[in-house]
Formats: sequence, C-alpha cells, structure tokens
Amino acid sequence: MLFFVGDALRFERIGFVTQLDNIMYAARLAMTMPRARDNRIVILDIDEKSLGEVGRWPWSRNLMAELLDKLFERHGVQLVAFDVVWAERDPSSGIDVLDRLGQGELKDVAQFQSTYSALRPSLDYDGRFAPAMQGRPVVLGYHFNSSDPGVRVNALPKAVLPKGTFSCRNDKFHEWKSYTVNQPAYA
Repeated sequence: MLFFVGDALRFERIGFVTQLDNIMYAARLAMTMPRARDNRIVILDIDEKSLGEVGRWPWSRNLMAELLDKLFERHGVQLVAFDVVWAERDPSSGIDVLDRLGQGELKDVAQFQSTYSALRPSLDYDGRFAPAMQGRPVVLGYHFNSSDPGVRVNALPKAVLPKGTFSCRNDKFHEWKSYTVNQPAYA
C-alpha cells in the first residue's frame, strides 16, 4: 500500500507501479471511448501505397504546399498536424546547384541570369511551403532527445506558458538535452 501512496504523492517513483498505472489508464480509456469512428478526424498516412504513387520520401515542399492548399480549400479541413520535422532546406528542385552556377561559372551570362531570375521563385519550394501554412491552423512536429551529446538544430519557438507556471507544483518534468525543430521560415 505504501508503494502506491508514495508513487501517487510523487515521493518515490516506482517502475512497476507506474507501469501498472499506465495499464489501468489505457484500459479505462478503452472502456470509456465511443465505439464509433469519429469521421471528423482523418489521418493521412505516408504508407507504401503513397510512396508507390507519389515517390520516395521526403516529398518536395512544393508537393506539401499543394497538399495543404487542397486540404484547406477543396476539402475544408479545420486543422492539419504534421508528425514530421522539416529542419533542412528542400534542395529537390535543383535550386542550390543553379544558385552556385549563377554566382560562379554563369554569373556573366546575361541570358542565364535573366531566365533564372524569372524561374527562381517557382524553384524555391521552401518559399512555397511556408506561405501555404501561414494564417492556417497548422501544427508542426518537434524532435526532442534526452541522450548526450546534445545537438540543437534550429531555434525553439517562444514558450507558450510563462516561466514559473508550474513552480508551485511538485511535478518532475523530463529534461531534454537536445532538439531538432523546423526551419525558422516555417515557424
């Protein structure tokens, strides 16, 4: 009995008590959840069929921007949440190679410079994806890691709750040593 009381009051965390509590919580949820499927919630899964139809992952941000536009404009979704982190730029259009050529070997070729200047915005897939999210209810994923050495990729957004919000509670929070978050353009 003392194990359960100590665990409940968070004096001492005991592995098997926590595991038993998790099992009971899952069972309680399973017993109280509605049996019917909620048609308001749809999960779009990147599965083998999707990969066969669209191509290898990661898909271009241009394609993801088109997907967002279709979901919000054509299908009237209320919220899109991604379980994905886009930490690096999308070079799939070849924009990086063309930028290097335009600043190097072809910097004095006027026809290349004028053509590429007109074409470049359509090749900036990150520049297309970021505005597709802007002003829409879109939730992006984050990756946190508790192992060392900690690597921090990009910058975390500002905290939603002010510092000290939970200081009066005796809760222990997990400490993350590193993280990978989305590019600043997507924040």
